[in-house]
Parts: sequence; structure tokens; C-alpha cells
Amino acid sequence: MSTKKIAVIGGGNLGTAIAEGLIKSRFSRPEDLIVTRRNTASLKNLSQKGVEVTSDNRAAVRSAEVIILAVKPYNYHEILREISPDFQQGKHLLISVITGVLLKDLTAHSGVAIPVFRAMPNTAIAIQESMTCISYNKASAEDINYVTDLFAKLGEVVVIDEKLMDAATVLGACGTAYAMRYIRANIQGGIEIGFDAATASLIAAQTVKGAAELLLQRKTHPEQEIDKVTTPKGCTIAGLNEMEHQGFSSSLIKGIATSYQKIARD
Repeated sequence: MSTKKIAVIGGGNLGTAIAEGLIKSRFSRPEDLIVTRRNTASLKNLSQKGVEVTSDNRAAVRSAEVIILAVKPYNYHEILREISPDFQQGKHLLISVITGVLLKDLTAHSGVAIPVFRAMPNTAIAIQESMTCISYNKASAEDINYVTDLFAKLGEVVVIDEKLMDAATVLGACGTAYAMRYIRANIQGGIEIGFDAATASLIAAQTVKGAAELLLQRKTHPEQEIDKVTTPKGCTIAGLNEMEHQGFSSSLIKGIATSYQKIARD
């Protein structure tokens, strides 16, 4: 269990999910967490668990060692300008989970030389099943290990070069929506062949979960697992071939590329 005090600046959906995950995983004690939001009434659940909730960002920073910046991209300048006078070299570490804000911009607005990290989790962080990509600037091995361990309590973690962060957003964050759309289509197909919606939903979701776990635990390639369930003249290969004739793989790849191009343009 970490003894560092953590301040989550921005108690929205992501900020509160991080706080909840750190408590559930026992990475942090509730009393070692501070979560800020203008309307603290919405943080009642965290407060009841022993988390300090406040609308005072500067006080939160002064009380903490690790600062997780979880505000909207449009107002990060304002928030950093507000809290940067309280950053102390040798005490603070800054982690941004804000989409599209570069390390150099975070460093420039920090005012003092403190370790700065970018982290890109996805919405599964709410159930400690996130895929989080991290990059950093001017961080020690100890800092890197700490941040990696923190997000490892909330799912899987990979350290990447910052130039790949936009790609990580598409593959790991937008990818959740792509997977959900596949599951939705699977449910619709299940209903068409005879299942009620609830049963089709359970079968589709658990099948995708199981398929993902096979890859994660066995560290195999998808084609190896596909080969195990495709028999000559069987129903699986017939269905796969029809999907490919309709552009299944190519449309998914084009969708990923289009999302990436959208981020690059903006």
C-alpha cells in the first residue's frame, strides 16, 4: 500500500473512477486521497468512504505529493496556472490524464522542474480493467516504477514513447467503443437466430471477455486461437469468410485509421 498522499484535481467520471480504483485495489487508503471538484456534493460517495473532498485545488496540492490532473482539455491552462505556484521540486509528481495535452506543455506550465507523466487510461478503469499507456519527462526510475504500479492496480500498463500517445488513444480508448459495437452486432445476430436479448448479451459479452483472456494469459496470436475453432467445412470458417467478404477486417482497420487522422488534424 502506498503511503504517498494523492490529489486528484477534477472529480469527474475519470477522476472519481481512479480514486475508487485506488481504494478498491488497496493501493491507497481513503484518508491518503484528496479529490477536488467545484460541486463537492457529487463526491458524497467518496467522502463517506473517508476520502477528503474539497473545491480548493491549491490546498489539495499543498497537502499531497502526487497530483493527478483529470480536468477537461479546454481548461487545463487555467487549472495549472492556479496550482503551479504550490508545486515544489523534490516533493511533487504530476500525472496528466488529459487527452491531447503534450508533456512539453505540461512541463512549461508547471513552473518548477518536477517529474511529469501523461497517462491514457480507458473507461474500464472504473472496474480496474483499464489499458493504460504512459509516457514521461524528467522522471527517475523510482518515479516510473511508482506511476506504473499505480496504474497496474487499475488494469494493464505499457510505457510508450509520447509520439504514440495519439495512436494509443485510438487503439486503447476509442477501441472500447469499437469492441462495444462488435458486441452489439453479435447480440443482434444472436436475437435473429433465436435468443432473447438478455441471454444473447450475456453470451456475447462473456465470449469476448474469454477470447481476450486467452490472448492475455497465453500470449498467443489471434490466428492461433482462431485455428482451434475452425474445422474443415465447419460453421465457424463459413461465417468468418462471409464477414471478410463483407469487409469486416478492412472496415475496422479503416475506422482505426480514420480516428487517428481525426486526432492528427485536430
